[in-house]
Amino acid sequence: MDPQLRRDIGELQWIGFEGTEVTASLRRRLAKDALGCVVLFRRNLPLAAGHALPATVATPVDALALRALCLELKAAAGASQLWIAIDQEGGVVQRVRAPATVWPPMLAFERVAKLRGEAVACDLAEQVGRALGDELAAVEVDVDFAPVLDIHTNDANPIIGNRAFGRTAATVAARALAFASGLAGAGIIACGKHFPGHGDTHTDSHLALPRIAHAWDRLRHVELAPFRQAAAAGLPMLMTAHVVFEALAPGVPATLAPEVVQGLLREQLGYQGIIVSDDLDMKAIADSLDVGEAAVRAIMAGCDALLLCRDQAHQATVHQALLQEAARNEAFAARVQESAARIRDVKATQARHWALAARPSLAVLGADSHQALASALNAAMASDSP
Repeated sequence: MDPQLRRDIGELQWIGFEGTEVTASLRRRLAKDALGCVVLFRRNLPLAAGHALPATVATPVDALALRALCLELKAAAGASQLWIAIDQEGGVVQRVRAPATVWPPMLAFERVAKLRGEAVACDLAEQVGRALGDELAAVEVDVDFAPVLDIHTNDANPIIGNRAFGRTAATVAARALAFASGLAGAGIIACGKHFPGHGDTHTDSHLALPRIAHAWDRLRHVELAPFRQAAAAGLPMLMTAHVVFEALAPGVPATLAPEVVQGLLREQLGYQGIIVSDDLDMKAIADSLDVGEAAVRAIMAGCDALLLCRDQAHQATVHQALLQEAARNEAFAARVQESAARIRDVKATQARHWALAARPSLAVLGADSHQALASALNAAMASDSP
């Protein structure tokens, strides 16, 4: 196989790993397979001195060691430009906590808007995005899997809830894109999620395959509206949902459906950025499909990158499946090359940003101005209490 095509296949694989150290095997994989991104979770964060496993959400991390870990991962990739990604939304989904700023859930902006108006809520959302982004940049993270573009339309939703920025399409789009603008100002790549919308599911896709039966007209005016605005605004990355939308692709998770990814997102909404799958280890996919087959189908559906966040056997299976499919299927090889080029274009744009700007020092973590922003959001939430 052409060595460049092998590197392109590596670019599409975004992996997680165990522990807080770069093992020899991980180092070899990063160098040999030219992987595109490493995703960090709480299990990967070095703990502050005096703290031992098992860590809780309140356990402070060693920021200096975390930055060193990220730099070591990047160095292991050699000539390839490796991204470090993380889920840092606020609320229950924020991997790096103390000494970084601990942010309340983004639904707090709903209360800010009621108290002080929508313009203030959007301005505050951009400030929060910039502050959170500066803290991620300081520890050498490149991509934040945020903001959530799902709408909080279902109080019984077990996975989105107060992670959403609001209860209507218009407010979610305005606040989430303001937050993304703040991240961009900090040099961080924002990733909106979960297309075409996870806000009205009754099932957590980590555990099972959710299904949404809404008609096309409802989807167009509600679930899809924030993603339409994100596409128009040029958001650099969007993540798919492992959710079946019966009106779009009956019986097929959105991640694997060409009608949804290529047809709807690329062609109808005109999205030009990177499309990354949600984690293929999640049971919504892994319980019903071989992960190698799922990976090939996701790329053919229009995804550019594949999240494989934990299972190393899955990672090996996917790598081999992509190599084999590219060797025998010219159309698939062309899709791989297209996606790899799209990812590298965004990486090059970000690299130009950092060529002109220095990353913040670790002193920015938990800065007084950032704590003040978090306090303002917490105060707004508290004022909504009975």
